[in-house]
Amino acid sequence: MSGFRHLDEHVTHQGYIWRVVVAEFEGPDGQRFRRDIVRSRGAVAVVPLVDVGSDVGAPAVILVNQFRPAIGREIVEIPAGMRDVDGELPIDTARRELIEEIGYDADVLEPLTMMHPSVGMTDSTTHLFVATGLRFVGDDRQGPEESAMTTTTIALPVALARVADGTITDAKTALGLLLADRWLARRATGVGAPA
Repeated sequence: MSGFRHLDEHVTHQGYIWRVVVAEFEGPDGQRFRRDIVRSRGAVAVVPLVDVGSDVGAPAVILVNQFRPAIGREIVEIPAGMRDVDGELPIDTARRELIEEIGYDADVLEPLTMMHPSVGMTDSTTHLFVATGLRFVGDDRQGPEESAMTTTTIALPVALARVADGTITDAKTALGLLLADRWLARRATGVGAPA
């Protein structure tokens, strides 16, 4: 065990989704310290793969370009959203967000991993999924950012190159694309492929 103890916390801000607290801890040496922490229900993100007959012989991915107020600009991402419905399982949130943002449902929605996007400031987790067998059902965008966002479909190797060159900077998107590429490789070779 690390020897750190969580002693107490009090809420300094309660928003619609996030709660900011000041938490008090005790270190292994007995020293007490405080940290600001953003408490969150977490989020989901989905890598939607389609085969569009790209000339590189690889599936393509549908990405969204969405304005993010925290950084004051648009950013390229995989579809994602908050787990803001009580009792909803991550996979159900992923399906809902996929439909809301890009208008597609999936025959296959498979977990890739769960990540901690910013452990220095929040307890938030993001569940990452890969989606295949996509069929258009119509989007149901929520809020001004989603209403104004655009989508683009690009070959997965091109998206991965944009992660490597720093064009795609969103952490969940970078990890999701890398893991989806590995997921496809496992399926192609049959090694560790999902049943």
